[in-house]
Order: sequence, then C-alpha cells, then structure tokens
Amino acid sequence: MAAEVGQAARPVRWGILATGGIAGKLAADLADVPDAEVVAVGSRAPGPAEGFAKRFGIARAHGSWAELAADPDVDVIYVATPHNAHYAAVRLCLETGKPVLCEKPFTLSEAEAKSLVDLARERGLFLMEAMWMYCNPVIRRMAELVRDGAIGEVLAVHADFGINGPLDPGHRLLDPELGGGALLDLGVYPVSFAHLLLGEPEAVAAWARLRGGVDDNTGMLLGYASGAVAALTCSLVADTAQTAAVTGATGRIEFPRGFFYPERFVLHREGRAPEEFAGPGPAGSFVHQAAEVMRCLRAGETESPLVPLDGSLAVMRTLDTVRDRIGLRYPGE
Repeated sequence: MAAEVGQAARPVRWGILATGGIAGKLAADLADVPDAEVVAVGSRAPGPAEGFAKRFGIARAHGSWAELAADPDVDVIYVATPHNAHYAAVRLCLETGKPVLCEKPFTLSEAEAKSLVDLARERGLFLMEAMWMYCNPVIRRMAELVRDGAIGEVLAVHADFGINGPLDPGHRLLDPELGGGALLDLGVYPVSFAHLLLGEPEAVAAWARLRGGVDDNTGMLLGYASGAVAALTCSLVADTAQTAAVTGATGRIEFPRGFFYPERFVLHREGRAPEEFAGPGPAGSFVHQAAEVMRCLRAGETESPLVPLDGSLAVMRTLDTVRDRIGLRYPGE
C-alpha cells in the first residue's frame, strides 16, 4: 500500500498508468503543481513506458500495470487508458492499495463504476473521476453564484461539445471495442455540466446517428422534477459552438467556446449591466484537478467534495440511459 501522505512532509508521488496523449498532458501539467512529483509510469509493455519516461524525465518505467500498482514509492495513480480499460486498471490499483484518479468517463457503465466505488469505499481508498471541469475555479464560481440565487431558480441548461475531425479510420473514438463514440468522450461534459446544476434527471430523451458501432452525432433532452430542462448535444462530425448557458427565473450565465475548461463567463441579470467573471488560470490544464487530488490525500479524504463519487455514478446512469435510448451497445454487452 502507498505510504501515508503527510500534510506537507514531502511531495505527493504520482504514477501514470498508460502513455497516450492525455497521460502526457497530466505529466506535463504536474510540473506546475507545487509538491507534485511523477515518479513512475506503467504500460502493458516496456517499450512505451520507457519512451514516455524518457520524454518526461520519469525515474521508473514499468512494463506492466501490475508492476506500477505494486511500486511502493507511488502515492496515487492516474489511470489514462482508453475507456474500455478503465475498469480493469482501476480495480487492479485499488486491490493493490493505491488511491486512484481515473480519466473520464469513469467506466463504460454505471454497474462497472459502482463496483469500483464500492471497492474503494470498502478499502478506505481515495478514488475520483477526472472531471477536471468541476475543479476549474471559473466553474466553481459559477456554481456558487447559482447556489446563492444570482439567477433565481434554474429553469434550463444548454451545452454542446462537437468536433469535426476528420478522424483517421483507426482513431480510438471510432472504435467500439475501445468504447468510442461522441457520447462517452464528449457528451460526458454537457451531461456533467447539467448534473452540476440540476442533479440527476427524471426523464431522458435522446437521438443519435450510429455508424460503425459508435454514435457520431447525438442529442439529449433531460427533464427534471422541478420542471427544468437540459438540451445537450455532442458530435464527432460537426464543429459546434462548444458553449454553455444556464438560464434562471431572473437571469442567465453564458460561457463562451470551451465551456468545459472556461477562462470566463458572463452573468446577465434583469435591470443590471452584464458582469464578466474571469478565473485565475491556468484554465486549460489539469493543475486544479491534480491539486484537489493532493489536497484530499493530505487531508485523509477518500472522496473529493468537488467530484463526489455519487455524482459520478449518477452521470454514468444518465449516460447508460442515453445509450439505451439510442440503441448503442459495446462489444460484450
């Protein structure tokens, strides 16, 4: 099991499981997090791990996930595999006694996610989904204003996240074996944004175009007991505005392009001039997320109040329901 992480006794030592682009992003951004140190990387084969370690100046490269999970000098492991491997990788780390930050979406299904959450709680280990949006100071400020009644009762949420590759035929997002498609990779952001403001929906309607076993253009309409609605879209074939808005009874909040890692938003209230709120930065990085993980570890917290496990499970349930509505099944289901 990883050694206890004291309040400020020494750096928090990170291990990174997988060597793809998102793993490299965290490795680079940890250099900007005080008292963070990447000490090991693990892959399914020695070659990729060694190349990644050399690129980022990491001391140890493990040629298997098990070797990384067993490394006694690692305090927390970031799981950065494709979606379909999250469950196996996180379970291995938890069973070895390691706290985990798991890339989003948590898993392919709510059932898998709940199994991991139950295991982490049983073992008393830290576990968090890497929903960096929730840790962003601008998003946190927006949520605070909404809670304080700045726009009155929330009645509608709109959010979209679409890209227009074109993607290479071999891209992971087009591979059903890897849990590809727009919904789990991009749609998880609009759904999580709506969940932050309205919680779990009472009703879910959805429509999608399926190609090659994945969804490439998906729309969702979520209904809530309060009467509020959320209209959300995601796409692999259309470069959408990538904006979001929260409308209340007495005002609205608008995010410009890149709502999932915002630098600012504008608050509109009746009878007042628009107010712009900007964050301290860096907005488009994993710094705030990593800092929250480290804060939790040092405080002895096994769940983050910013990215609570029950919230991650609720989002996964909504994604499951959307998949059911659009008829999306992954191999083996």
